Amino acid sequence: MAFSVVSKKNGKTFYLHGREQTLKGGQKVKLYYFGGAVKEGALDALPAGYVVSENSRTGLPLLKKG
Repeated sequence: MAFSVVSKKNGKTFYLHGREQTLKGGQKVKLYYFGGAVKEGALDALPAGYVVSENSRTGLPLLKKG
């Protein structure tokens, strides 16, 4: 089951996804993002060291270190 968050502003459900991206210099970084549907790359749990917050203006969830 994918990790999900319900927006307090608009009531929509968002699902956490992650993927690995290779930068021009060859360095690999892990990207996290929220989507409206469960797709490839959906994560079952919140990554260690991250917390979920919500943009007060748009209601979109954000993933922050902390």
